[in-house]
Amino acid sequence: MAAYQVLARKYRPLSFSDVIGQDHVTRTLLNALAQGRIAHGYIFSGHRGIGKTTIARILASALNCRNVIGSPERPTPEPCNQCDSCLEIRQGNAVDVIEIDAATNRGIDEIRELRDAARYRPSRDKYKIYILDEAHQITDAAFNALLKTLEEPPDHIVFMMATTQPEDIPQTIRSRCQHFSFHAVKLDDIVGQLRSIATAENIVADDATLSLLAEAGDGSMRDALSIMDQAIASAPVVDGRPVLAADQVRELMGTISNVVYEQVLEAVHANNSADVISILGRLLDAGNGAPQLARQFVRYLRNCVVAKITHFTPGADATGIAADLLQISPEERQRAARTAALFTEEELSRFLSIMLRTFDELGYRQEQRFHLELGLLKLVHVQRLVPVEELLSQLGAKPTNTPTTKPSPISAPRESVASAPFTPSARTATTASPFAADASRKTPVASVAPTPIEPKQPTTNGSMALAPDPIAPTPSSGPQLVVPSIAAVAEPAATQPAINEPPTQEVSSRPEAQSAAVERPAVGTTDATDLTALQHTLSTALAAVKGQTSASEQIEDATLVLNGNTLEIQTTLSKTMLPVVLNTEAERILKTTLRSTAYAHLTLKLIPGAPTAVTKPKSPRAAASGSAADLAQKHPLVQQAIDLFSAEISNIIDLRDK
Repeated sequence: MAAYQVLARKYRPLSFSDVIGQDHVTRTLLNALAQGRIAHGYIFSGHRGIGKTTIARILASALNCRNVIGSPERPTPEPCNQCDSCLEIRQGNAVDVIEIDAATNRGIDEIRELRDAARYRPSRDKYKIYILDEAHQITDAAFNALLKTLEEPPDHIVFMMATTQPEDIPQTIRSRCQHFSFHAVKLDDIVGQLRSIATAENIVADDATLSLLAEAGDGSMRDALSIMDQAIASAPVVDGRPVLAADQVRELMGTISNVVYEQVLEAVHANNSADVISILGRLLDAGNGAPQLARQFVRYLRNCVVAKITHFTPGADATGIAADLLQISPEERQRAARTAALFTEEELSRFLSIMLRTFDELGYRQEQRFHLELGLLKLVHVQRLVPVEELLSQLGAKPTNTPTTKPSPISAPRESVASAPFTPSARTATTASPFAADASRKTPVASVAPTPIEPKQPTTNGSMALAPDPIAPTPSSGPQLVVPSIAAVAEPAATQPAINEPPTQEVSSRPEAQSAAVERPAVGTTDATDLTALQHTLSTALAAVKGQTSASEQIEDATLVLNGNTLEIQTTLSKTMLPVVLNTEAERILKTTLRSTAYAHLTLKLIPGAPTAVTKPKSPRAAASGSAADLAQKHPLVQQAIDLFSAEISNIIDLRDK
């Protein structure tokens, strides 16, 4: 009985046309053989198991083949694989083709012996060929000993070096050789080769199983064949034929279905921490290792990021760059596309960064389970955070030129929002930081009676014209609540000066099918109480949805103005932060809620605020001119920090040399 030969050796290519995925290399070598342009040194570099040593052997057979190119036995530059030289090279016992494992023969003494033997002509064939496998492990001293021979070799010598790390080969050696960089084999090419081998071996395997084996190969044909060999050995035999199944192969490799990771990210999108921990707990209790789960999750997140940036949508066929970058089965491509549709590119990038860091740290953590659980919880929490880039962008803003004495606009406590009178503020008033509104809510404020609101008069074009009265600061040592009064302006709209409004974000609420029974308030008849109630209704609708707490708070702090058929919501958010806090989901909720009220005919407009400066309490004593305190207070960075973070100078230490 003949000894069993593994698939990687049994189906090893014997000609250039049999090599999969390296057309740029095989085409060049065939042309060189046809033209007789044979170099004396070659470097074959690339991923493991993609054909470097195989192509070196095929090239050696083509160089020493006894049949002439163009003869009936050898019509092309391909080796005939039938003459004595070709057969000996294929069997590994050719006298003039010496294959050396450079990982064990890496010293200067072995290279000196090689150099001395290279001076003698081949015993029978045309060329004496040296194939150095893992050539990057040869020492620098050994490479230096080979340098002169490579620079001026005898005409019968050809060196072929195969390596996975070409950067470790000295530049002096690389410059004297022709360097061929091999590509990782594409998934479709590996699947096609596995399918032909399964047919030849009488093995039953569907496309999903073959794709799983190809993915496990990770661009290496040899790795995929090795895993296939192992799967065949563990597969059940039906009617004398091994049957490969995806679940059996996945269990053999110690991986799980990516359906689980899709469920995890769906729970992350729903802000459901309990489901995330529950799914992870089932996986760990089933015996899966935390590092293996994290590694597979990282690969899945990478595919989701690629699907997002290549605009690959569910249901579409992967073409172009999406097909090149997503070297996974069509089913897995659709799964990655479905998950990518739930998040933005920035969110997926943050998820991938968090999981990469978690995977790196699992190697030296005592409680790997707890650390992996913490990493997944971070994915849920990171959606609730404001990106640090947005905060840093505020530091680069130039301070606003305003008078020395300015009022400090501070929002009223949240408990009084529903019952407080409607007080629209100037459109240009806003906070300089996205957290300023939240900070102001936490600041205790003095009780101030609200300013009465005078009736509003309609203008000639049917819109409501509002003009704020001048605001006078209240002298007090503590923070004061400043409420602008509203004066009615009855001039025609044509005579009013134009107002330079900041860019707005509009939310369309066109009622496609409004009931005729809904009462629409006439323009000019809505009072502040009605708008306050509407504001409370919109805020409550947002607060009832998970993940919209910040949006609800912003609506509570906003100012509602009825301008014709437009309901303007003056927010305290900057132009950059407005679409972040009041996102697409919040806009949809506002639109739906507005349609269910008597204001369904209105168009909703979200207006960002503009930066404004805030007056800080002055120190009880003025600093002496030229002192450290005076210099610190006048420094532009200090002034900018005070305006941005509502800070104050409490203590100054002069560290200058006396």
